[in-house]
Amino acid sequence: MCIRDRVKPLIEKKEIDGSSPPSVFVGRIGYPKVYVGPLIPPFKGNTEFLDLPEKWYGRSIMEIVDFRFLLVRGMKRIKVFETEGKIQDMLKELALAKKPVDSDAVFKKKPLHRISLSSEAQPFGPSAPLKDLKIYPSKADWRIEKAYYDTDWKASEAVYWLYQKNLPVSKIQRVFSVGLLGIEEKRRLVPTRWSITAVDDIISRKLVEEIKQFETIDEYRVFENYYLDNRWIILMIPRFWSYESMEAWYPGTVWNPEKYIAIGGDWEGFNGRTSYASIGGCYYSGRLACAEYLAKEKRQATVIILREIHPGYIMPVGVWNVRETVRHALENEPKRFETLKSALSYIAQKLEIPLSVWIKNSDLLRNLLKQKTLNV
Repeated sequence: MCIRDRVKPLIEKKEIDGSSPPSVFVGRIGYPKVYVGPLIPPFKGNTEFLDLPEKWYGRSIMEIVDFRFLLVRGMKRIKVFETEGKIQDMLKELALAKKPVDSDAVFKKKPLHRISLSSEAQPFGPSAPLKDLKIYPSKADWRIEKAYYDTDWKASEAVYWLYQKNLPVSKIQRVFSVGLLGIEEKRRLVPTRWSITAVDDIISRKLVEEIKQFETIDEYRVFENYYLDNRWIILMIPRFWSYESMEAWYPGTVWNPEKYIAIGGDWEGFNGRTSYASIGGCYYSGRLACAEYLAKEKRQATVIILREIHPGYIMPVGVWNVRETVRHALENEPKRFETLKSALSYIAQKLEIPLSVWIKNSDLLRNLLKQKTLNV
């Protein structure tokens, strides 16, 4: 019997008593009046792992879905700029907490047994309109508390400070979503999906500005990884910072109902980009992982991510998958090459899609190869 079957009897009622990881959800449908509320499992204890994607790498898709099914989402509709009120205050308490928070929720009706999927956010489980909520606050995380009470601090500065203080990115995203950061009069709730990409973008842009001051790497590096039926290649080239992220969705995967492979991507040069990436939050989470690596190395490089998404990837699990998979790839020793040609020859052996197809669809690779030809 799977976790979902065992848990169903515990959530088929209008009341739930458990320890929130702590976790909060802010919807986007109907913006600026959206559904917000806590996520609570039907049991107490150390439930932090249920909403901490940094700890999920290596788990199967169904294990991740099981984690999320354990969290029942209470929903109450409020305007995003109404940051004061009973429900808002309790959500703030949850977001400030260092450890799981014991919570009691009463719903207007029994939770719906379904999983909500998104390309950005991790899956969300059962949900129901919230009638009443009671929480028993635990000790606040001093880092979040400091950022919350500094009402003259810009949100982007607070986000990066929290990151430098080693608060997990997923927790920063939650704090950002609940509206705990920024100039006091500008604070508001931010839909969870938007906050995920916003935080990845803010942190990675800050890191990129730092690495632009460093010398370039002096060799071609190829990192690889395989997880959730996704093949990953990260190519680092000894040139000034630029970045490209490409995805190839195979037929039968959740975002590709067609009979052919769909390839898309986005890129930026040394001066960054001003428009939102067409492939969404994956672009920014990948950029964050790569920028972290280069900042630690105190080097800069041109970085290209190539991702093959095979049919075994039966449902999206959120952009945390990109960030954590690339992070783990970059923890491994890379293959090192003296020329772009030798690096690409190696990559061609590791991916199923012909290298010529990747080059055709890649702005950075086409430009690099064209420059090599002109220099001959």
